[in-house]
Amino acid sequence: MELNRGSMSRRGFIQRSIAGMAATGIPLWSAREVVADYEEEQAQQQPAAANDTIVMGHIGCGNPMNGRGRDIGNAAARVPGVQYVACADVNRTNRQSWANIAAIRGNRTIAMFEDFRELLARRDINAVTIATVDHWHALAAIAAMRAGKDVYCEKPLSLTIEEGKAMVRVARQTNRRLQVGSQQRIEFGGRFRTAVELVRNGRIGNLRTIECRIDGNPRQGPFPVTNPPDGLNWDFWKGPTPDVQYVVRKCDYEFRWWYEYSGGKMTDWGAHHLDIAQWALNADDTGPVTVERISATTPWNPDPLSYNCHPAFRVRFTYANGVTVDSTSEGRNGITFTGENGRSITVSRDALTASHPEIINEPMPANAIRLPRHTSHMQNFINCVRSRQQPMTNVEIGHRSVTVCHLGNIAVRSGQRFTWDPVNERITSNEAMNTQWVGRPMRAPWRLDA
Repeated sequence: MELNRGSMSRRGFIQRSIAGMAATGIPLWSAREVVADYEEEQAQQQPAAANDTIVMGHIGCGNPMNGRGRDIGNAAARVPGVQYVACADVNRTNRQSWANIAAIRGNRTIAMFEDFRELLARRDINAVTIATVDHWHALAAIAAMRAGKDVYCEKPLSLTIEEGKAMVRVARQTNRRLQVGSQQRIEFGGRFRTAVELVRNGRIGNLRTIECRIDGNPRQGPFPVTNPPDGLNWDFWKGPTPDVQYVVRKCDYEFRWWYEYSGGKMTDWGAHHLDIAQWALNADDTGPVTVERISATTPWNPDPLSYNCHPAFRVRFTYANGVTVDSTSEGRNGITFTGENGRSITVSRDALTASHPEIINEPMPANAIRLPRHTSHMQNFINCVRSRQQPMTNVEIGHRSVTVCHLGNIAVRSGQRFTWDPVNERITSNEAMNTQWVGRPMRAPWRLDA
């Protein structure tokens, strides 16, 4: 649930919030902490001074009806002290619609660009939000950091492992801050953080397995080829991906179901749930050592005009400590951590449950492992733009988490079991797989120059 007091009294707000979180399985001790954190953050909020304003640009405005780009831009605009001045999108309708809304909210004209590089050339912009299609994340974020901008980038961070490695290098070179839009570490009543704290404090004994249920990929197509709509720069939309004819389903949400532009559910929901698995394993700077496809159905249709992501799958990742993590399309969306003697914790965006009530209900002792706590993912990013601290899901964490997703897709698509070196970030059991799968060529003139 999203905490928002509005005109409600402090007492009413606290009672409603705690009751609402408790109804979804969040223990009372954790719910009280979340509300206390929110109240403390609100008390510390001060109107931004003129020289403390974060001037921002938005890249990838999204569909006017339900685009993720719109959600991200709106989230940043609600943070005190943020001022949007420009936006960029290859679709004229998208950028005009978002600019109109942003102009009304901020009482100022929003500059519009088709090419995001023109937006990045503006020296008055401190930071950008990026919500383009996935295959543009790396090139846009790298260009932004080299232009001196901090970046909030929608997940999944990258299209390939090589892209993620390049983003990490550039962030280090430029000393820019990058927050990945994997907000489960902070939001949703803190239930994912609570689950991870319980696991890392041994409430289920030694962790044995993690199951990340991330749903399956849809089956549809072939779709008709048609002319791009007026106002869409289709060649720019394709960018570094192969030159193909226009299909309407590729431009909005559905681009996710083609491997050319995204990674299906493995990088869509996997970027959320496998990130939490990494967190629970205290593996933010590493990854699995073996990857194996347990099962997978063939893509819906070999026709290039059809969705080509595998509809159903199960992949197993084994870590150096022996813990296995399964990413699967089977079952109800969520994560289950299983330990010893049948003890387990299950968490989703809707609920937090355990095999034994005391696992959750007993408060943490004073000497427990506790993890960083915030109440807003976007607020955390803006705070870090000001403080120069690293955000909660920084570029290195985001890269490591999405690398697990990419490894999962490599296993699904290749059908091979392979070993992975998380230190040198290479497949070690089959050298040729690094060339074939860890990166991919870019269509000229685009290149990964990092």
